[in-house]
Amino acid sequence: MEKISPRVDIAFKKIFGVEENKDLLISLINSVVGSDDQVADLTLLNPYNPKNFRHDKLSILDIKAKGTNGNWFNIEIQLSDEADYDKRALYYWAKLYTEQLQVADDYSLLSKAIGIHILNFTSIPNVEKYHNVFHITEKETGNLYFKDLELHTIELRKFSDSRAELVDIVAKIKNSLDVWVAFLTRHDLLNKEQLPAVLNSPILVKALNVLEVMNFGAEEREAYEEHLKWFRIETNTLKKSFNEGLEEGKKTIARHMLENGMDVHAVSHLTGLSLNLVSSLIHSPEFTS
Repeated sequence: MEKISPRVDIAFKKIFGVEENKDLLISLINSVVGSDDQVADLTLLNPYNPKNFRHDKLSILDIKAKGTNGNWFNIEIQLSDEADYDKRALYYWAKLYTEQLQVADDYSLLSKAIGIHILNFTSIPNVEKYHNVFHITEKETGNLYFKDLELHTIELRKFSDSRAELVDIVAKIKNSLDVWVAFLTRHDLLNKEQLPAVLNSPILVKALNVLEVMNFGAEEREAYEEHLKWFRIETNTLKKSFNEGLEEGKKTIARHMLENGMDVHAVSHLTGLSLNLVSSLIHSPEFTS
């Protein structure tokens, strides 16, 4: 049986968004944030629930958590380069910040909100490093005054691609975040019984074990397969359609998704194209059922 990919959002949340694997999430968060924001423990605010897929297989699959240090976290893995992704990332951060307060609560109760966005695409093409950290700073002095905003982007493709060999991955490992990105990008190369020294840690072995024994119920499997189709089609087709312009490229991808049997509502949700536009593609000359 084909290995489950941790880059598909459903699998990602089932690995990191459950109580029994909270140590994996803590390790992932601590590999991303700075020394002042390390967490010893946390509370999952929206733990993974397979019942969600009975009625909505396209549930939002971000992970929200609150650290014992007071910080709030939103972690998500993003498969596709949606239009206005930067605005959506900021909107998610704003929700995380404002949802902390109940009616009549004092602003002093607000804690730092940290967004961690793991991207299966290149979002910042003019920067080589795969991990970027954003704050609000004063334009001329660089003074960090509004300290409660922090956004991290982790662009997986800048670390490795499908052609990378294990020796290439090992050569890149310099810190704990590199280890997690190696797991997310090339888990298929990692044998828990024969891990290179730089990757041989109990936490990574546990993650590989979790992935190996992961089972999906019927609704979960259907949702996973649908998201996996998008993942594969986006990976294989986006290169060809890149120069066609954003909307034309999305139309091409949407047609491939429809031809692979995906529902028009799912295609509309995953591509960002309107339902009417997706439906019209079925009757276009290019469509082959």
